[in-house]
Amino acid sequence: MSNSMSAGAPRQAAAADPGILERGYRKATLRLIPFIFVCYLFNYLDRVNVGFAKLEMLDALKLSETVYGLGAGIFFIGYVLSGVPSNLILHKLGARRWIAVMMVLWGALSAAMMTVSSPASFYVLRFLTGVAEAGFFPGIVFYLTNWFPSQKRGQVMALFMSAIPVSGVVGGPLSGWMLAHFSAGQGGLAGWQWLFLLQGLPTVLLGIAVLFMLSDGLRQAPWLKPEEKAAMLAELEADEASRRASAHAVHSFSAVLRNGHVWMMGLIYFSIQMGVYAINFWLPSIIKGLGVANATTVGWLSAIPYLFAGVFMVVVGRSADARRERRWHVSGPMFVALGGLLLAANFSSNIAVVMVGLVLATMGALSALSMFWPLPAAFLGSAAAAGGLALINSLGQVAGFVSPFLVGWIKDATGSTDTALYILSTVMLVGAFLVLRIPARLVNR
Repeated sequence: MSNSMSAGAPRQAAAADPGILERGYRKATLRLIPFIFVCYLFNYLDRVNVGFAKLEMLDALKLSETVYGLGAGIFFIGYVLSGVPSNLILHKLGARRWIAVMMVLWGALSAAMMTVSSPASFYVLRFLTGVAEAGFFPGIVFYLTNWFPSQKRGQVMALFMSAIPVSGVVGGPLSGWMLAHFSAGQGGLAGWQWLFLLQGLPTVLLGIAVLFMLSDGLRQAPWLKPEEKAAMLAELEADEASRRASAHAVHSFSAVLRNGHVWMMGLIYFSIQMGVYAINFWLPSIIKGLGVANATTVGWLSAIPYLFAGVFMVVVGRSADARRERRWHVSGPMFVALGGLLLAANFSSNIAVVMVGLVLATMGALSALSMFWPLPAAFLGSAAAAGGLALINSLGQVAGFVSPFLVGWIKDATGSTDTALYILSTVMLVGAFLVLRIPARLVNR
């Protein structure tokens, strides 16, 4: 009894000192977020570099737009099927080891995309890469919930997920340069093959680095002082106690499956991802369709929407935490995104207006994506979070299959992406209104 009390006393005292607490959060942010940011950057590059490879690969392998859309989307069948099991393994095995395994596997499979020679091999490798990547993003979201309480997660998620626009800012010009530089077929490989190889191998090295850079949890972090750990643990325990006291909180995976709000979250996330993946997979093609022939120029123009999106994400994340408001910080960016999609569709022959539309669409969709995750994390208890977050992510990632396949099929049928942009705008509109139907008391933490 006395040991328990003596262990708890300094924790409460430390928690009362905001200086110690903020110092701990600052250390954790600087230690974890930059490295996780780089890992997620390569994760996203791997997921969307097929959009740039498409500029050469389709002609080289004689693939149709529909085949490309199916191949780009089949990744997400493997992803959806493996998301929940992968995150449950992470919960049992530990984040550090399982994240390392996933990264080494998907890096090797991404590099192996250079060997694609037929639709069948394209489908198989995309499917297996989806299986390998499935647990990474929901695993990282779950991992961060074990370090930062609800009131810190808006800004933390925005910083972490700003890797998405940075991958566009860096990846667009880099991918365009690779295609142009290696177009002569150096080393017996085409430009698109070099693209897969050079963006896949660094992920393998990062996966090995995970074993040395990440701690499994707050208690295992040797770089935090005891009083910092105690203060942060007390804050997490208070956050969890508040969640347990809520009549709306969910505390087991069986309860997750029965909870209507969880399934609504999956539908909202699906609507956001429909817009995100349309942008990721088709942005280079839309820009090329405006008459921009040079791959390097396509790459630089593709970076512009992501540059604006990165700044907007951080601003919205800070605003959400400062105001302790979550719903409008998700639905507002979704309205911005659908406005941008409609602008791009209605003025498809005007490159300046289309670029403005693509900037707005990218800013809105990616900001909604990062601001979404504090919503379910606010009511999923620690025991339910691993499976619940993975389930929501898997439901939303169905859009990764539907969106590129839908856009590809419509483009083959009509010769234009305009109709697809109208459909995606409608989906985003429905999702934005669903966000506003969520009770504020459930998510505003």
